[in-house]
Amino acid sequence: MKDTSIQAFIQDLPKTELHLHIEGTFEPELMFKIAKRNNLTIPYADVDELKRAYSFNNLQEFLDIYYAGASVLIKEEDFYDLTWAYLTKVHEQNVKHVEIFFDPQTHTDRDVPFEFVMNGIYRALEDGEKQLGISFKLIMSFLRHLDEASAFKTLEQALPYKDKIVAVGLDSSELGNPPSKFKKVFQKALEEGFLTVAHAGEEGPSEYIWEALDLLKVTRIDHGNRCLDDSKLIKRLAEEQMPLTLCPLSNLELKVIKDLKEYPLLKMMEHNLLVTINSDDPAYFGGYMNENFWGITKALNLSKTQIAELAKNGFKASCLSDEKKEAYLNEIELLLENN
Repeated sequence: MKDTSIQAFIQDLPKTELHLHIEGTFEPELMFKIAKRNNLTIPYADVDELKRAYSFNNLQEFLDIYYAGASVLIKEEDFYDLTWAYLTKVHEQNVKHVEIFFDPQTHTDRDVPFEFVMNGIYRALEDGEKQLGISFKLIMSFLRHLDEASAFKTLEQALPYKDKIVAVGLDSSELGNPPSKFKKVFQKALEEGFLTVAHAGEEGPSEYIWEALDLLKVTRIDHGNRCLDDSKLIKRLAEEQMPLTLCPLSNLELKVIKDLKEYPLLKMMEHNLLVTINSDDPAYFGGYMNENFWGITKALNLSKTQIAELAKNGFKASCLSDEKKEAYLNEIELLLENN
């Protein structure tokens, strides 16, 4: 089958993105534009030099530059522009629904008001729904390298926005920061009516996935690659159809894997795990949704049926209503039949 045929199929597929850090969509050109607008400097001479710095050996090296980039975001309009740029990009790739992470502590620790972050992102998401037809949910993530007291403070700041934030999550440096560190704040979030999700099993061990499930009561595991180290865990994830939000190009760039051909996606699908494809931090990792779908398709020689199953899984794992999920699943099935 010709590459162009598969790529066209991927383009035409309606898609949902469930694992996306809005700060990780900060393209170098926009970063320089906003830095100039705010009279700030970036420690790189130009866009090309910044792009060359996007070469990482591990998660921490990426996070260092990720936080440096985020430091130029100060005003509400900055967060609006960042989010709008992402939405216009994925609109071109036929993404229909997004569930976006944002990291308020990255900004409030720099004395940027919580409401600037929240209002800028949310206004752009509302405009994206009206003008581009992209529905959305917003997920607030706690930074796991900070302490639980900081997470509690952030949760308090979020309470006035309970109608706008569907869930809380957990991201940043995984190793040495197990989910159990945040058990109490997640319990409080659940009491306040938030859903919970958590990054687990990317660089951390399979035990972190167990903790996320049992202590944080999550409805999704973000990444979750290391579940394959534990047969009992695989069985549980399959039985519960617990979604795993995989990010192929991210895992490649951060050296979680050495080659996409080593990616455990097919093994996970054989175990009947509910795996989805996402872009994580696309500005830093070389691709948005279509690039992730195409990269993993090429590496593992996926069929159109398998690609369609992955797209379906994204909608199944989303927070959309059953009615909307069914409509998208039918649309994907019809596209598959016609291809």
